[in-house]
Amino acid sequence: MNRSEKEAIVAEVAERATRASAMYFADFTGLTVEQATELRREFRKAGVEYRVVKNTLAKKALERVTGCDAVYDKLVGPTGIAFSYDDVVAPAKIIKKFSEKSGKLKLKVAVLEKQVFDGSRLDELSKLPTRAELMAGVLGSIQAPISGIVGAIGAVMRDLVNVIDAIEKKKAA
Repeated sequence: MNRSEKEAIVAEVAERATRASAMYFADFTGLTVEQATELRREFRKAGVEYRVVKNTLAKKALERVTGCDAVYDKLVGPTGIAFSYDDVVAPAKIIKKFSEKSGKLKLKVAVLEKQVFDGSRLDELSKLPTRAELMAGVLGSIQAPISGIVGAIGAVMRDLVNVIDAIEKKKAA
């Protein structure tokens, strides 16, 4: 690989790292080609970009991004980086599921919103609600009072209709 290719990779990884709301650094030692393909497919479905990068190039790229200093010492051995832009938890869930299934994928470190988490905290990270789950919870919380109000208005309207019917029946009698 020549110098310009390396510089292009460093620039690409730095750009992705700057845009990402979360980055997960994983050791993929021992994965078969089929397993690696399946992992990439899962990441793609979740809108996560996955890139295998030489550690020296990854470090140079991360030097351009603030808040990633604590990651440098974890850049040892084979490293795949999952960049997530919307849902910071989706990669953790995928890595956890894949790790349990294959026993080979290991999280080294994760950076979520500039906060660094050691790979040993994968269980905690994977149990956090996804963006979609959070949105559903917020919408449910908003809809609960509204549906209560609608139910109350409906009950009042039914009572009002019953009263009007009763008055009209008395007038007719």
